[in-house]
Amino acid sequence: MFERPVRSIGRLLLAACAVSLGVTGLQAQTAPAAPSEPNPSRADIFLGYSYFGTHSPIKPANIQYSSIDLGAIGSGAYYFNKYVGGEVVFAAHPDGKNDSLYTISAGPIFRYPAQNFTVFAHGLVGGAKLGGPNGAAGYNPTKWGTALTAGGGMDYDTPLFNHKLGIRLFQADYQYIHDNFGPANPGGGVIGGRANISAAQLSSGLLWHIGSIIPPPPVTYSCVASPATVFPGDPVTVTGTAANLNPKKTATYSWTSDAGSVSGTSSTANVDTKSLNPGSYTVKGHVEEGKKVGQFADCSAPFTVKAFEPPTISCSASPSSVRPGESATITANGVSPQNRPLTYSYSSTSGSVSGNGTSATLSTAGAAPGTVTVTCNVVDDKGQTASATTSVSVVAPPPPPAPKTSSLCTVNFERDKKRPSRVDNEGKACLDDVALNLQRSSDAKVALAGSADSKEKHGDTVSSERALNAKEYLVKDKGIDASRVATYTSTTEGKTVTTTLIPAGATFSTSGLTEVTEPVKPAKPVRKHAAKKK
Repeated sequence: MFERPVRSIGRLLLAACAVSLGVTGLQAQTAPAAPSEPNPSRADIFLGYSYFGTHSPIKPANIQYSSIDLGAIGSGAYYFNKYVGGEVVFAAHPDGKNDSLYTISAGPIFRYPAQNFTVFAHGLVGGAKLGGPNGAAGYNPTKWGTALTAGGGMDYDTPLFNHKLGIRLFQADYQYIHDNFGPANPGGGVIGGRANISAAQLSSGLLWHIGSIIPPPPVTYSCVASPATVFPGDPVTVTGTAANLNPKKTATYSWTSDAGSVSGTSSTANVDTKSLNPGSYTVKGHVEEGKKVGQFADCSAPFTVKAFEPPTISCSASPSSVRPGESATITANGVSPQNRPLTYSYSSTSGSVSGNGTSATLSTAGAAPGTVTVTCNVVDDKGQTASATTSVSVVAPPPPPAPKTSSLCTVNFERDKKRPSRVDNEGKACLDDVALNLQRSSDAKVALAGSADSKEKHGDTVSSERALNAKEYLVKDKGIDASRVATYTSTTEGKTVTTTLIPAGATFSTSGLTEVTEPVKPAKPVRKHAAKKK
């Protein structure tokens, strides 16, 4: 009779373990491994099957109690910490062969939770409502007695229902029951006597875990301001990040700030910095999902408002060099780090500059040659200024090039052998051209340099006569002022007079020349030659 309930219990446990391990394997493929440190429940409720086994007799009738195969057991345990708790157990075995048993007891329970499995032991004291056994002499009515229980077992924690469902693999208890039925009453069919029962109670079933010994981690809240440094008017966004919130509850957010201009009802808040002075400010956030400890948290995020930075400016001139009276373009490039509106102005050390935008014009009218410094100014709408300078060189025009001498024609004296210093008609034509150049340039002069052949006798005299005869023609025949004609002798080989035009201001080099200062001789009358006799 004892073998059948044990076999049934074994089959039930094997089926439950197979289902549980299958679910565990499926979750292992789709979820991270369970934490190595278990989190024991705060309370356990157990319902299951119970077998009560005994063959103890009732004295003095010496009638044996029988084992009860079918029974139910239920218990509730509340744990004060991870290992120790209190337990109340109720068991019912109503359908014995010739008896029945109901027990209710309470006492301490001790457990050791490991990964997936928990072993426990308990000791209980309570009452037992015991009936029977029936015999030939009669029976005993059910009556309350004392019950003492000691034992333990093992539980398996399944992953089902978020690890709330467990299986009590076995619970094995030793139970001692004492019941005094009083004296026998044969006439009334009461056999009386005392029952001191030693029994084994085996149980198995399902567990439901409630709560947790380790409380949920407290809610944490962190927040950060972005950007952390701004200028007045720039927006600041504060983002809060809460951890360990219960997803089944609605979180409530609120924000405050010493800036006095924060708004937001979610995990994000906005700060209006338009009216803030430069300085450091803090935004504080609060999140809660209830008023209990650990269900709310606070955070703070600092940010800084900086003063506006002044603008910068660069200045350039094009061209950088002009002549007096000419103009140059002045270009200014102002930059505000915060893109504030800018206003330009200009000034110069001489001349005048006009314009009020990024470009102006420098006029050098009335400016003396030298360097003109132009100052470019910029101011933003906050009154912050910047300046830069550039320079323009006013260059005086270069002096005109110095006049240069130029060689004119050459008078040749090769043709008249008898009168080697006479100016012939071809020579006069050359001198006519010289006179024409002198008439065109009234302030110009001419240099006449006579030369002789090295084979000629009295070459120096002939050279002088040739130059003087050419001058005589220019003065007397062409009306050229004698002071405008200079005569020289040259060491150059040849029977010539070279002519050089000397403009006013030009320098004439007399290297290799000797000036002739003899006065001009009056021209001799032209003699008529007698005709040749025939």
